[in-house]
Amino acid sequence: MNLPLTGRTIALPETRELDLFAQMLETRGAATLRCPLVSILDAPDAAPVEAWLRQFNAGGCDDLILLTGEGLRRLLGFAERAAMKDAFIAQLGAVRTLTRGPKPAKALRDIGLRNSLSAETPTSDGVIAALSKLDLHGRRIGVQLYGSEPNLKLIDFIKQAGATPLPVAPYVYADKSDDARVIDFIRALAAGGVDVLAFTSAAQVKRLWDVAATAELAEALDEGLRKTRVAAVGPIVADSLRERGVAVAMMPAESFFMKPLVNEIVAALSAD
Repeated sequence: MNLPLTGRTIALPETRELDLFAQMLETRGAATLRCPLVSILDAPDAAPVEAWLRQFNAGGCDDLILLTGEGLRRLLGFAERAAMKDAFIAQLGAVRTLTRGPKPAKALRDIGLRNSLSAETPTSDGVIAALSKLDLHGRRIGVQLYGSEPNLKLIDFIKQAGATPLPVAPYVYADKSDDARVIDFIRALAAGGVDVLAFTSAAQVKRLWDVAATAELAEALDEGLRKTRVAAVGPIVADSLRERGVAVAMMPAESFFMKPLVNEIVAALSAD
C-alpha cells in the first residue's frame, strides 16, 4: 500500500505525547526524527498553589480563566494530594469559567463540567477580547498561568478593568533532551532531508532557539528552516514562530490538537 507520507521525514520536538504523535505519522508512512525539547513538571513549591486552592475553594474567586488543559489537570493533582479535590471541583462548577482554547474546555468536560465562556481566538488576546465584553468591576478573577510566564498583558488588563487578578502557576517547563542532542537535531535540520518540523508548544520553539544561540548555531538553524516546512499546532505556537521570522506552512484551521495537525501535514505533502 502506498501510504500518504511514504518517503517523508517529520521532525518532532514533542515530549508528553511523543509516542502517540509519532505513531499517527508513522502509520501514514512517515519516518520521524524525535527530539523531545521540554518536559512539564509540577510547580516545585506546592505551598503557593495550595494556598491559592484554599482561597478558591473558600469562594475567593468569582471567575476563573483557564489558559491550558495541562494547568487544570495539574491543579486537580495538587488538590487531590492536599485532600481538596472534591471541594475544588464543586467550586469550579460554581464560578464563571473562561477557557482560552479547546484543551482547557476538554479538561473541564473530563470532570463533568462545562466552561461558561470561551475565547473566540485561543490566545491571550482572544481572552482579553472575551473579557472586554463583560463588566469586571469588583470581581475577583483567578488566572491559571502556563509555565513561569506571568502573562502581564492579561493581568494588567484585568486590573485596568477594575477587577482583582489572582494568578496561580501550577506547572513549569524544564529541559528534556540535553543540549548535545538538541545540537545534533539542529545539524540534522541544516543537512536537509527533513520535510516538516512540527511544533506543538511555544516552549519548544523557545528551547530550540535558546540552544541554537548558546551553541552559536543560529545560522545552522536558519539554514535548516529554509530547507524545511514548519507546522504549528495552533495560533500561539504560530505566533511564537512568526516572531522569529519563520513562515508557518501548516496549521489546523479550527481544532488545535495533534490529529488535525497530522491531517494538515498529510494534506500539504499530498498536494506536492
